[in-house]
Amino acid sequence: MSDTSPTDPMAEAFEAQRDRLRAVAHRMLGSHADAEDVVQEAWLRLSRQDAATIHNLAGWLTTVVGRISLDVLRSRQARPEASYDDRMSELVVTLDDSPVPEDDAVLADSVGLALLVVLESLGPSERLAFVLHDLFAVPFDEIGRILGKSTAAAKMLASRARRKVRAIERPTGVGREQRDVVQAFLAAARRGDFEELLRVLDPEVKLTVDTPSGVVVTLGATKVAAGARLSAGAAAQGRAVLVNGLPGIMSWREDGTPLSVLAFTVVGGRITDITVVIDPARLALMDLPDPA
Repeated sequence: MSDTSPTDPMAEAFEAQRDRLRAVAHRMLGSHADAEDVVQEAWLRLSRQDAATIHNLAGWLTTVVGRISLDVLRSRQARPEASYDDRMSELVVTLDDSPVPEDDAVLADSVGLALLVVLESLGPSERLAFVLHDLFAVPFDEIGRILGKSTAAAKMLASRARRKVRAIERPTGVGREQRDVVQAFLAAARRGDFEELLRVLDPEVKLTVDTPSGVVVTLGATKVAAGARLSAGAAAQGRAVLVNGLPGIMSWREDGTPLSVLAFTVVGGRITDITVVIDPARLALMDLPDPA
């Protein structure tokens, strides 16, 4: 909801930029709620500014949104558990009915959602440089000013981010290989095949479970494999879904209420991240498909 007045020329100019600014903040932060907060804060700062001192409104607003988003990202780094909780309800879950999505629109949407997951692997400065330059064509000198760094340093950050994104993004389009790896993991979990679990898990795999009593994180293939059998029963009764564009499994109780959502990130033929939501309160906040 906008607090701006449509009769105010400054407000009209801001409203013309609002969608673009929201898109910038959302790519930076991966959260619609946080993006709205950032855009509203940008409006408040603009409303306190002398319009005569702003020669390029679009550039000024992009800089402000970039700086506020950077502050939010750095704050999250200091409190990672808070950012996880804030974004958990924004997982997008859809039934994965086709083995390989052929439709260009479906695939583009899937990759777009997966990109947000990939961006989480970047540091705040890398993420800002990559998002602003590669996704929104902001010049490096402006990015450098936002970061308090030179133009050359901004280019280097974007280049480093680009390499990371390419290394991870390529496998994130959900295809047959990813599904095969996830199915191999689930089958091994049901059989209790420890060796096979270790084969499909990255040595540094991260398991994040959202439970009613809080978020529990487990690191390393040995520990994750040891606990994998605990969720195997529920997963066996589940249906294949896409979770933010990543392969996943969702299961329901007998009365049709959601029981769990699992999402898998597969890189280079191995599972690098598993996210599990079993907290009924969190599941209730999510827009989930009904059982067939």
